[in-house]
Amino acid sequence: MSGSLKLPSRAEWRQALAARHGAELAARLENTTVAICGLGGLGSNIAIALARAGVGRLLLLDFDRVDLSNLNRQQYKAAQLGCYKTEALAVNLREIAPYLQTDLYTVHLTADNLAAVLAPADIICEAFDQPEAKAMLTEGVLSKMPDKYLVAASGMAGLGSANSIHTRRVLPHFYLCGDEVSDVNAAGSRGLFAPRVMLCAAQQALMVIRIIAGEFTV
Repeated sequence: MSGSLKLPSRAEWRQALAARHGAELAARLENTTVAICGLGGLGSNIAIALARAGVGRLLLLDFDRVDLSNLNRQQYKAAQLGCYKTEALAVNLREIAPYLQTDLYTVHLTADNLAAVLAPADIICEAFDQPEAKAMLTEGVLSKMPDKYLVAASGMAGLGSANSIHTRRVLPHFYLCGDEVSDVNAAGSRGLFAPRVMLCAAQQALMVIRIIAGEFTV
């Protein structure tokens, strides 16, 4: 960032968000902590959307590094290849929302450590790639932290219609976004494309914001 550019003050930042969202919702967003588990195509886009909306604190969890194969759909830059995703995404987020608090966890999230790591979060986003990791996180949150909100994802591969991406309320504190069908590993799959992955990430981010606003229906 050029030294000639002047960042808005925190007060100006808050005023701008309050003018856009209303003072009450802007304050709720700023005082909410959201954990994003997995910082790939889903998680990196969720983080960008929540940062722009004014969420005050994000817990960023991923053990992986930025790879060339990530750049077709994830919110990283070619210059960040080889960097830990936690660190690279935190840099990108600070350019967007300079007063956002980011807590970085460059670790494997497991059934043993998830309760401690996710304790500060009000809302948890599941954004993993592997079905085993998705199931582990979902089971862990539902069994060990039933009062926390969980927004998970299932199905965003291929070139199916955008209209098939939806949000479903599975349980009072558990939401699932995606088409719930497509699988990037299935025979004939055409891979992951940024627009469709971003649609699912946007559904997750919007559901997080709706929960913060007290809108719990889908």
